Amino acid sequence: MKVLSFIASILKNKFLLATSAFVIWMLFFDRNDVFTLAERNRELRSLKESKQYYTEEIVHERKVSEELKSSPATIEKYAREKYLMKRENEDLFIIQQAEN
Repeated sequence: MKVLSFIASILKNKFLLATSAFVIWMLFFDRNDVFTLAERNRELRSLKESKQYYTEEIVHERKVSEELKSSPATIEKYAREKYLMKRENEDLFIIQQAEN
């Protein structure tokens, strides 16, 4: 009977009930609940990784762009590799790997 009277006294405490209701509401039903915050943190981490990747790609592409602007040999190399261009009196053989 002591246990029942203890539980009854806890349930009569309006401050404890209000606090527990507030905590439950904030954890599960609020717009910014725990699960939403965890999902947003994962998305933020993913976006930061993407930002780092694209920043590195921008630096690389700027370097390639500067090389193309400054060196005719680089322009020729780029045209031969990317667009399969060739010089006159030159034969071009394209070898493709077989797909498995």
